[in-house]
Formats: sequence, C-alpha cells, structure tokens
Amino acid sequence: MTHFDLTALPGAARYKLLTATVTPRPIAWVSTLGEGGHVNLAPYSFFGLMGSDPPVVAFAPGDRADGTPKDTALNIGAGGEFTVNLVSAALAGTMNATATDFPHGHAEPDALGIPLAPGVKVRVPRVAAAPAALECREVQTVLIGHTRIILGEVLGLTLRADAVQDPERHHVDTGALDLIGRMGGRGTYARTRDTFVIDRVSFEDWQRAQADGDRE
Repeated sequence: MTHFDLTALPGAARYKLLTATVTPRPIAWVSTLGEGGHVNLAPYSFFGLMGSDPPVVAFAPGDRADGTPKDTALNIGAGGEFTVNLVSAALAGTMNATATDFPHGHAEPDALGIPLAPGVKVRVPRVAAAPAALECREVQTVLIGHTRIILGEVLGLTLRADAVQDPERHHVDTGALDLIGRMGGRGTYARTRDTFVIDRVSFEDWQRAQADGDRE
C-alpha cells in the first residue's frame, strides 16, 4: 500500500489523487437564475445525495482562478434556489460545453442553444432534455477553507416519463435514465448501466449461515 499525507501536499496534488480515487461521481448540472433573470448552467462532480428526510443534496462549486466565487454560488446566495439536472450519456457533450469558462453573467443555455423547461416548485428552469431534475432550495452554505459546500433541500423531482415504471408505487427504471458519472479529474466518464445486484443479509440469515458452516 502507498500512503499519501494529504496535509502535506499542495492542492493540485490532492485534487489529482482524490478525483482519481473517489469514482464514479454523479454530476450535478446546476441551473440558477442570475441578475436580470438569465440562466446560468454549469456541471459539478463534487456532488451527492445526503439524505431523504428531508431530502438533501450537497455539491461544491469551486472558485474561479482569481479566487472569486463562480456564478452558481453567487446566484444561489442571492436567490436561494437551484435545480440539479442529472446528465444522461446523450447529453454528455452538451454538459461538457457548459463547463467552458464563460465570463461572469454569461447565460450558457442561450450561448449553446440548450432548451429549458419551467420549474414547478422553484423559479429556476430545468434542462428540458435532462432525464431527471431535482428542484432545490438552499438550506446552508458551509465554508471550510477554500471549499464551499452548498446544501439544498430537494422540493421536487421531475423524471422522464419512460423511466417511471409505476408512479403510484414510486418505481423508477434507473437504467432508462442512462446517467453518467465522472472518473478522474478531466474528461473521463463512466456509464451506469453495467450493474449487478447483491441482496442484503439479515442478522438472522447471517446467524443461520454461520451455524450451517460450523456443521460442515
């Protein structure tokens, strides 16, 4: 085993090591409203679902090279609302284009011709072609050094109809979403359709297996 002391390494080295190790990471393609109502859209892979009661997501938008917050953080700080669009394989190229370092206040959907659809629970629109969208309200923003973590309560979930198997029983065909995740720090992605199933073992079943093993 090789150990790295992250407390002794520069930020770039920590980033390379961690993003190559913690994989795959889901992508939060975050839409927000800026001044004048323009829509900002940018992807972040420091992202995850933190709970369900209430449902909470967290993502970490980094700063610009000059140390100022990115538009996503500025817009959420001003309005409190944001939408996390999840990214399918078909949208990978479009998502990647929105990672371009556009100037402050530039509306990526307008520049790139990305169709939007109105929000239901929030004023922020979603990406119309995204297979899933989580409408969120900021609960808290945590600053730890140069890391900014935005926590948001998920108020509503919009899913593409073909991925909803049974709306009354809340059954979703996850594979139909065809989501992608980030692998490493730059340009490498993974598909999520290559899955396998392992059933959880109850304590009683575990005890039974132990007893059967002792008898053999």
